[in-house]
This record gives sequence, C-alpha cells and structure tokens, in this order.
Amino acid sequence: MATTLHDVAKLAGVSAKTVSNVVNDYPHIKQATKERVLAAIAELGYRPNLSARGLRSGRSGVISLIIPDLRNSYFAELADAVMHAADQLGLSVLIELSGGDRAREAELLRGARLRAVDGVLYSALHLGDEDLAVVEEVTIPMVLLGERMFNAPNDHVTMRNTEGARAATEHLIGLGRTRIVAFGAHRADIVGSASLRLAGYRAALEAAGMAFDPVLVREVPIWGRFDGAVAMRAMLDEGVVFDGIVAFNDALALGAMRVLSERGVAMPDEVAVIGFDDIDEGRYSLPSLSTIAPGREQIARTAVSLLVERIAGGVDDVPLRRVYADFELVRRESTASSPDGADSSSAEVS
Repeated sequence: MATTLHDVAKLAGVSAKTVSNVVNDYPHIKQATKERVLAAIAELGYRPNLSARGLRSGRSGVISLIIPDLRNSYFAELADAVMHAADQLGLSVLIELSGGDRAREAELLRGARLRAVDGVLYSALHLGDEDLAVVEEVTIPMVLLGERMFNAPNDHVTMRNTEGARAATEHLIGLGRTRIVAFGAHRADIVGSASLRLAGYRAALEAAGMAFDPVLVREVPIWGRFDGAVAMRAMLDEGVVFDGIVAFNDALALGAMRVLSERGVAMPDEVAVIGFDDIDEGRYSLPSLSTIAPGREQIARTAVSLLVERIAGGVDDVPLRRVYADFELVRRESTASSPDGADSSSAEVS
C-alpha cells in the first residue's frame, strides 16, 4: 500500500495540513517542524504528487546538477547521491555535463535549460572568482559545489581537501614512510582541489619535521587512471626513490598501482598508496585502496537541502552558508594488512 500524506503526518507528529505546507514549500514553517516532516517523508519513502504541486506553485519539481563529467567515478557517484537525496524530497534531477571546459561551464549558466528547473547545483573546475559576474546573472536559486568561486553570492558545500590530504599524509608518516610522493599536483592551480591537497601534504610533512622535496611532487594534469599510469611509469623510469604515495584522487592511485604491480613493486611493503574520494572501485582493486572518504553523501544531502530551502523562499534574509563535509580515513590493503578498517576523522561542519 502506498504511503499517504496522513502516514507522514502521524510519524512526524503534526497535522496533515502541516505536511501539505512542507510539501508545497510554504515559507512560514518553523525549521524544526520542517526538518521533522522531511525526515518522516524520507523514512517512509513518501512521494508527493509533483504535477499537482507544480500547477499550484508554478514550479517544475526538477533541479539541475551541473558537473564536469560522468566518466570520473567521483562525479558519477556524487550524481547518484544527489539523485537519491532529491528523490527523498520528491524532486527529479536533470544532469548537465560541462566536460571540464571553461566556456561550457559559463554557457550552462546562461542556457535556456535553466528556465525549466527550479534550482541548480553547480560544480565548476575552471570558473573562479574572476567569473563571478557569470554566477550573479543566474536568477534562480543555486548552490555551489567543489573548490571554486568561494566569494560567490551563493550557499556553498564542499569537502575538507586540506585536512583530508594532511590526514592521508600523516597516515603514511605513521607507517614509517619517509619518501612520500604528492601525486597529482597542478602547477597552475592557485585555488582548487590540487592546491588545497598539496597544502595538506606539506602541512603534514612540516608537522612531522620532514623536509619538503620538490622531486616528490608530481604534476599530473588530468586526474584519470590512464594519466596516473603514465605519470607513474615516468617517475619509475627517472629512478625517483619513494616509499609512499598520496594520490590526489583514487583514479590516479589506481593507475599508479597498476604500473607498480607491472614493475613488481610490492604494496604496501615497498610502497604504501593512499587515494582520495573513496570511489567504489577502490574496494575491489588488488590490493584494495586506502583512501579519504570526503563525505560525498553528506555533501549531496546538504546541498539538496540548502537548495530546496532557497527554492521555497522565506530564507532570503538567512546569511549565505558554507558547509564543509566531514571526512573519514579508510584503511585498506594498500597501506595496511587489515582491509576495510576505518578511522573516522570527523571535523565540525560549519
């Protein structure tokens, strides 16, 4: 039997009218009440009648998610998490791909497609604070994701890049590794994932009293498996001595591990490897990949929730929110003999 509005009301301890007001984005509802109703909706899997709601509110019940691509496993899994979080609130998600192209990133914020959605979740790789005019032209609610445009007039949900990379580096230092590679640097990156993760790597070395060696900072322009493999072959051919790798994402780590295996390098005995992103593939690699889980589901839930609040209105006077998701250090075989142990490194969300 399908869940009804009255079932939600009973579980939330409110009237059916209150549930209806929440579903129809009525603005004058106490936040605590709204959260209780939304939690009941999620628990029961209640699906509001979107077509009827749209006719009443003038809204489509659709939000847009703009991301670089779906070939990158992190973004594919983020899209899945966003769609799940949106579905819990009776919303549909239109996915748009920028291809990581600067012009395309701007074009998607000016396109006619925005008129068909109620709000946008936007993750840019190249647009920055110098492009704020493009963002300011968007007339519907928008929440930013990722490591760009921190000064934009929008709510922003991101991960703890620096703290996560520092934890990854400290993990290898704690294993006694002394020649640790920072794998995936971007020389031209001033504000972005690469620079933030490199900062975390350097902070860990400094705290441990270890010298920073530029030879161990390896630039990899594209964070993919193929590129990680190419960069690792080049480093081995150069004769660089190392006993640990902090890969700036899991795809790079997996590419590097393939080459290490081909060359007969034992992991983790000779080289310990840790990635960043906790993509599902890392659980099944040989060895399984230790990684930083950056709070992907929390990012998705929070971003959708903030966007829904802005779409509903009544929070225009609420200051812009910047939320940093918690992260977790996940130990697997590439750094430890005991797979799938997890060490939560929680950080306060602000």
